[in-house]
Amino acid sequence: MIRFEDVSVTYDGAAEPTVRGVDFEVPEGELVLLVGPSGVGKSTVLGAVGGLVPHFTGGTLRGRVTVAGRDTRTHKPRELADVVGTVGQDPLSHFVTDTVEDELAYGMESLGLAPAVMRRRVEETLDLLGLADLRDRPIATLSGGQQQRVAIGSVLTPHPKVLVLDEPTSALDPAAAEEVLAVLQRLVHDLGTTVLMAEHRLERVIQYADQVALLPSPGAPPLLGTPSEIMAASPVYPPVVDLGRLADWSPLPLTVRDARRRAGALRERLSTLTPTETATPTPGGISQPLPPLSPRPRFLRKRTPATTSTTTPTTPQAASVEALAVRHGHVEALRRVDLTVAAGEIIALMGRNGAGKSTLLGTLVGLVEPAAGSVRVGGAVPHRTPPRDLVRRVGLVPQEPRDLLYADTVAAECAAADRDAGAATGTCRELVSGLLPGITDDTHPRDLSEGQRLALALAVVLTARPPLLLLDEPTRGLDYAAKARLIAVLRGLAAEGHAIVLATHDVELAAELAHRVVVLADGEIVADGPTAEVVVASPSFAPQVTKVLAPQPWLTVAQIRDALVRNALA
Repeated sequence: MIRFEDVSVTYDGAAEPTVRGVDFEVPEGELVLLVGPSGVGKSTVLGAVGGLVPHFTGGTLRGRVTVAGRDTRTHKPRELADVVGTVGQDPLSHFVTDTVEDELAYGMESLGLAPAVMRRRVEETLDLLGLADLRDRPIATLSGGQQQRVAIGSVLTPHPKVLVLDEPTSALDPAAAEEVLAVLQRLVHDLGTTVLMAEHRLERVIQYADQVALLPSPGAPPLLGTPSEIMAASPVYPPVVDLGRLADWSPLPLTVRDARRRAGALRERLSTLTPTETATPTPGGISQPLPPLSPRPRFLRKRTPATTSTTTPTTPQAASVEALAVRHGHVEALRRVDLTVAAGEIIALMGRNGAGKSTLLGTLVGLVEPAAGSVRVGGAVPHRTPPRDLVRRVGLVPQEPRDLLYADTVAAECAAADRDAGAATGTCRELVSGLLPGITDDTHPRDLSEGQRLALALAVVLTARPPLLLLDEPTRGLDYAAKARLIAVLRGLAAEGHAIVLATHDVELAAELAHRVVVLADGEIVADGPTAEVVVASPSFAPQVTKVLAPQPWLTVAQIRDALVRNALA
């Protein structure tokens, strides 16, 4: 169905091809997963399928890409629209209408489908993706995850033969991600739809793949094989594979169920060992424990006000929220929220899409004005504090990193960040190099991958070293190595006394990094406590290692590796 024949792509001004030697086939009715580190060209390969590369992006494509027999060199994207449906990393750039229902119908209108057919397919898609309650909502008022589901739905309604998806679950909560992947699996198995998908969160998708295409490094030709074959050699792999490598299991497990069946001996070996509170990998492979900062978790009844979280009495507060309520028109986004954030504490905000996580971050940085209650950051009221003063108290890395980036080069962005923060020249650039090595000064931010843009935006915010750092979905587009570098940076900041609050659907990140997890539902806090106790009690938010080794309280492979090393040295 999709055929790459010795394809290489060189963008204008680039000295070397972004991808080269791409030569493989995606058979009809199969799901092929495209994996590799950040910045190796996965989005370029996906873009070539629908003709966006090079007709829209520019550059030179050598070789040939055919889709259902159509050569993308001679067929522009509009001439492939009836065959290929594409969802990119940025849902906002995908939308052409204002409301959910109109967006789902737009692609079918463009193809001239009958109104009765359009109505039926819109209703089917609303139900499939859990969007029925949002059908009349303006897209601009939706959460990032809700927008991602709408973008996916808009390419499903025309019933294309080929789906091309770039990080389709990156903004989705765990339950919503499972629903979307189940829909894709049904399309592949029952209707013979062909899917080519790139995704960094392999723990979510690897078990659905028929084949995996690995781009190991920039410009290197892809390797194609079964999921087990590729995971044995891949530089990127999910925690369950990491656990299999540590335990020397062969073949490597791809699912929690596979790993649980083989974990008996490992579980027995670990039964006499104690995990650290939360461990973060260091270059030497030995993990450092995080000190406990919170008491036992609070599980709260719906619509019952939460009591303020307890922290060490001598620890200064970076932020406090009391009886907070926020309304967006007729929608009550937050109600009766009480929260304290201590200096040096890392808190993960979790909950389904639309629960109010981004809104809560917005109140802390002054972008959202409370309808009731109080918010204080470093003693100041955020929405009443001048931006020049507020930036020295709190910094936000938003879901869309491009909102912070306006210069023409990475060097210019970093120079502006240094000036705005009053930091030493080179401070921002050093942060960028630490998060994502290999990015050159003259690179335009728009030419970076989504994960690379996120790293640049994070470096811009960190340059000011605000006492309170807020991050909204900070691992979107990041591979496992980039995520480990991010964790190391955030751990270092917390150790220096910076408070960090991150809204995330990445359960593995929360397990690896957070001292404390706060779960939101329908605008209210329903659980608040130490990470180990909150996530272990939740089937939705438990990381893979916890599911494999339950009922033992392990969260990460790093914890297990650390415990085994300590036991061997004892």
